[in-house]
Amino acid sequence: MRYESLRSIYHIAIKDMKTYYFKPPAISWGIVFPIAWILAFYLRNPRNFEELIPGLIAMTVLFSTTAMEAVVINFELRVGSLERLLLTPVTLTGVLLGKILGGAIFGLMITAVVTIASVLALGLYHINVIYLLLTLLPSLLLFSALGALLCVLVKEVFEAQTLANLPRFLMVFLCGVFTPVYSLPPALRQIAYVLPLTYTVDGIRVAFGEAGIVNIAIDIVVLIALIPILILPATRLLARRFI
Repeated sequence: MRYESLRSIYHIAIKDMKTYYFKPPAISWGIVFPIAWILAFYLRNPRNFEELIPGLIAMTVLFSTTAMEAVVINFELRVGSLERLLLTPVTLTGVLLGKILGGAIFGLMITAVVTIASVLALGLYHINVIYLLLTLLPSLLLFSALGALLCVLVKEVFEAQTLANLPRFLMVFLCGVFTPVYSLPPALRQIAYVLPLTYTVDGIRVAFGEAGIVNIAIDIVVLIALIPILILPATRLLARRFI
């Protein structure tokens, strides 16, 4: 039974990637949007471009995982395909996990492209690959789960995308993507410490040989701990749609 559940989760993830993720809008949100933002800030205030790479990778993780994750569930509820999935031997939790896994795998592919291209273009070969993977993998699952949670908080597709923009842009400006967290005013710094992207950016910076604001182990533990905290309410909210 456990094998069948895992198999169902896997096939849901693959189905979502083929149906939704490998489309121009999702790819553009995952790659073009973060690069455009980084270039805009770089051209406005030119400095060592290498300093912006951890922020670029973190933004790619955030936007690639939430680009479609924040709308897929509501779309399938509207057209009835989610109900048809539940006619198969899979639980509602399994369906949600499959969709989160699909977003995370797509995000991993897009992030790998951006990371490898950045490393080769700038010659950033002194990377702690283990630290990088231990930061990226939970981050991908975490932000995919965040997209799923935001999606089930509302009923309409356009509402989900609008709602998703609020935490995304808040994290982009407060979590060290462009400006180090320690340089923020104290009040904003406290907000940054409760936002998950802060720990993603910090872990990536440590992997690239820079100093972190906290120990890398704390970054990883926080990212892993936040995954079930987002999945549990998302599962309950999704279940209420069928009551």
